[in-house]
Amino acid sequence: MQSKATTPQQYLDELPEERKEPIKKLRQQILENLPKGMEEQMNYGMLGYVIPHSVYPEGYHCDPKLPLPFMNLASQKNFIAVYSMALYSKKELMDWFTSEYAKQCKYKLDMGKSCIRFKKMNDIPFELIGELTSKIDADEWINIYETAIKNRKK
Repeated sequence: MQSKATTPQQYLDELPEERKEPIKKLRQQILENLPKGMEEQMNYGMLGYVIPHSVYPEGYHCDPKLPLPFMNLASQKNFIAVYSMALYSKKELMDWFTSEYAKQCKYKLDMGKSCIRFKKMNDIPFELIGELTSKIDADEWINIYETAIKNRKK
């Protein structure tokens, strides 16, 4: 469900009532832990956490007019989603996250390549998402991204 909101506040204002508090808490954790050199903006109709062009002028290879994505937060039809591109790009991070998630949550991890789905609003590990956000700084994310793109082109 892509929003047509143009600002994070407009996105939050448009959320269904039952999603507002969990999204606000996730957003707060992400913003409190967002590494220097990254910023929040609307990205793909979701709350986006990106490396802006002022830090990484090349932008995103799929569309260089867009900043380099790092993480997104969205209210989808049946769940809240956190999209962390770093999870599928760095095996050690994925291993850490899945291990910590199992320790902190009573429900099985519902996850795709980079999408962590939360269907039960009362079992969202807010602090864990904050910690995940802080695990890779802007320079490391750019390095991982460039290495992955360069390797894929070979």
